[in-house]
Amino acid sequence: MSFEYGTVNWTKDDTLEAKQFWARYRQQHDVSNRTGQTAGIDPRQGRIWFGDSIRDVVSQRDEEGVHTPLFFVRVGSETYFQKGRRTGEGPLSQGE
Repeated sequence: MSFEYGTVNWTKDDTLEAKQFWARYRQQHDVSNRTGQTAGIDPRQGRIWFGDSIRDVVSQRDEEGVHTPLFFVRVGSETYFQKGRRTGEGPLSQGE
């Protein structure tokens, strides 16, 4: 499976919107059974995909014909990656 990314116009506002959407989602839904999964958040359309990895989430999104950038979080963690980086959460254009 290959991924090709074009120019992504991701802004700090997109990150803020995604974080706010994720906070609202967690207030309204119990995500405790999804701990450790990847959540891909589309702040522009207000959608969330869950999967075992970023690739899994992107595949689901692509299968639905959606091609907007996503903000990723690891359910139950404050950061996505912890390998020498401060945070791995962020839009698709900054990770993977």
